[in-house]
Amino acid sequence: MSSMLPPLEIEVIEARAAHARGGLFLDVREAAEQTQGICLGATCIALSNGIDAILDWARAQSVPVHVLCAVGARSLHVAQVLRAAGIAATSVHGGMQQWRLQGGAIATPVTTAVADDRYLRHLLLPEVGAAGQLRLQQSRVAIVGAGGLGSPAAFYLAAAGVGCIRLIDDDVVERSNLQRQILHRDDRIGARKVDSAAATLSALNPCVRIEPIAQRLSAANAEALFDGCDVVIDGADNFPTRQRINATCLTLGQPWVYGAVHRFEGQVSVFDPRRGRGVTPCYRCLFPEAPRPEDAPNCAEAGVLGVLPGIIGSLQANEAIKLLLDLGEPLVGRLLLFDALAMRFRELRYGADPQCPGCSAQATDTGLLDSHAPFCTAG
Repeated sequence: MSSMLPPLEIEVIEARAAHARGGLFLDVREAAEQTQGICLGATCIALSNGIDAILDWARAQSVPVHVLCAVGARSLHVAQVLRAAGIAATSVHGGMQQWRLQGGAIATPVTTAVADDRYLRHLLLPEVGAAGQLRLQQSRVAIVGAGGLGSPAAFYLAAAGVGCIRLIDDDVVERSNLQRQILHRDDRIGARKVDSAAATLSALNPCVRIEPIAQRLSAANAEALFDGCDVVIDGADNFPTRQRINATCLTLGQPWVYGAVHRFEGQVSVFDPRRGRGVTPCYRCLFPEAPRPEDAPNCAEAGVLGVLPGIIGSLQANEAIKLLLDLGEPLVGRLLLFDALAMRFRELRYGADPQCPGCSAQATDTGLLDSHAPFCTAG
């Protein structure tokens, strides 16, 4: 922080000028108050969460912090504590009451779910903050398969506050699933996987809407099932389904996150056709032909380490959140390989294939083949 501390308290007109220059704002009101609207771009950390949480966040900043509350009393206290800790901070006199009256920029009112302290660790991240959390809440993700990969992916997306998760799976829970498919329980054997998953995820985060779709993805329903989704996650277990996901996402211009596991190995990649077909690689650029069945035994035949889908599915959730928030560098054109026995990651780069049967100008991909994938995911 700068050694020249700003005034302890400033008027709204000065705060608005600082806001226009890209200043850093902190809202310390309670969640219920924040639902009425926040200063555009402000980080929200309720004072009731403890001054330590505010101090931890403020110490990570490199510019002065402008503190807001309802009318200016709590923000003055927080600014004093921050300054005592050597952090450049100032309180906005009159708080959000005067900020509104004097025309300060207000973000779209957030719901209680976004302001809820369950997301505090997201709100502390400048790259996410209240605006990013609201964006997650307004997002919809489709997950094909509520099994080994779909379980951890759905868990973390629900925990992150993704507003709607559409689960697509026509299978039922079997006892052999429970070694890796952590959405399900022993007392749900025989239940539809999407119903079991919905119960688990709703118990974790009741603010998230779960849409259980007990159907198998096909050429007839894929576009309708993906309609309105921002990202699709592949938790399938066969090449034809992934080819159908690829073909549908190419048609709809939707990004999707691929994942697969086999015995002790897994892989992850991202396909994002939003820049146009053939510009970035698609799944068929990477896997143009289906493997022979004898070269691709499924989990029931070859087995899979139970924790492995948890690792790969979590990586898929990470990539999905990056896509939803436009953060970092997604695994587009990169295949991430994981070896659980060696505890080693490797990365292979690949590009768009001008002769690709899926995305090239002469593509004839029908989206469905009678084959098996080289990696079994859901089991």
